[in-house]
Amino acid sequence: MSRAASKAAFELAQTLIPGGVNSPARAFGGVGGHPSYIRRGEGAYLYDIDGNQLIDYVGSWGPHIVGHRHPAVIAAIQSALETGTSFGAPTEIETELARMVVDAVPSIEKVRMVNSGTEATMSAIRVARGFTGRSLIVKFAGCYHGHVDSLLVQAGSGALTHGHPSSPGVPEGCTADTIVLEYNDIDQLTALFETRGKELAAIILEPVVGNMGLVIPKEGFLQACRDLCTKSGTVLIFDEVMTGFRLAYGGAQERFGITPDMTTLGKIIGGGLPVGAYGGRSDIMAVVSPAGPVYQAGTLSGNPLAMASGIATLQQLKDAALYQRLETVTRRLVDGLVSAAKEAGIPAVGPRCGSMFTLFFQAGPVNNLTDAKRSDTTRFSKFFHALLEAGVYLPCSQFEACFVSAAHSDADIDATIAAAKSAFGKLA
Repeated sequence: MSRAASKAAFELAQTLIPGGVNSPARAFGGVGGHPSYIRRGEGAYLYDIDGNQLIDYVGSWGPHIVGHRHPAVIAAIQSALETGTSFGAPTEIETELARMVVDAVPSIEKVRMVNSGTEATMSAIRVARGFTGRSLIVKFAGCYHGHVDSLLVQAGSGALTHGHPSSPGVPEGCTADTIVLEYNDIDQLTALFETRGKELAAIILEPVVGNMGLVIPKEGFLQACRDLCTKSGTVLIFDEVMTGFRLAYGGAQERFGITPDMTTLGKIIGGGLPVGAYGGRSDIMAVVSPAGPVYQAGTLSGNPLAMASGIATLQQLKDAALYQRLETVTRRLVDGLVSAAKEAGIPAVGPRCGSMFTLFFQAGPVNNLTDAKRSDTTRFSKFFHALLEAGVYLPCSQFEACFVSAAHSDADIDATIAAAKSAFGKLA
């Protein structure tokens, strides 16, 4: 497989853009080499500027659950484009998507649209503090909630891949009110609430973690978060930017039957266009300006292109059979990958939830950041490049989740498993 054009494009980009990319997660920093430059997407495939076809398990890091360039989504965007791109004034289409979100997500009674997942989490934290009159927040090591100053502590995603769990440029004062705990550790969480529960404004967590690789909550962990927050008057925030409409139509909270006080969303609700949202109970959202005193604004928030794309995507997801097929296809893929690794004598575990998974190069189990970091990243890098050479596009980090779409066919799954068997044979 030739990738010469991508290499040249990356070299040029590095002269104009920091690191050559507009998001560190794209830089191949966790696997070495240069990124592939994409010309177009179609269904389950990406096509790079060298002419290579790639089976895509990134899906723009989650949004493309129905595949690239779904006809209904493209038609909706084109129709919206005919009316204009943005007006700086209310449109009915914003209310239409808001209604779909409120109807789908158990915790959301009112919702505010923003432009990114980072905006959503930043705003949700501000609202929780304004609502409770408290300052302290709790996050979990390895959970990534965007590049918010107060949350960029022991973060996952690119911050973990690049070896910078926190960032220069974030003053100590910005993180002084952030308490970091171990994900899935109920005892540690309970002990904190016993001593400081009445000081805590919010817990924010990924109910299923996708940013240190896929980590599934242990039995009772989410319920413990819910019970402790209820008892202390602390706002429980589920960051469902990845899992919202991905693990079920109502997200992880529907799948696990645990209802938070607030939820942040992104990715799928924009169908591939920039979008984010935060919402929750009506009494909490009542503090948001202009209804209340907590200020948050955005010039392009709720723009018609993103709203149209999101509505068209969610309409496709109302079919329960789609989620059932995603479960089946993802299970077959992960079982095939783990089996192939075992046959080659390579330690690997493949936690899966819905259409998300990660193949960790270790014996497992993986329940938190400490566990995830035991993975053999050198072996993962070799595996990644072997699959890329075979036409399979994975996230370029051991510490990211993979995403299966409704566009992936049985033939795509077979081809991916076959490529993995070949790669494991070479690694062994």
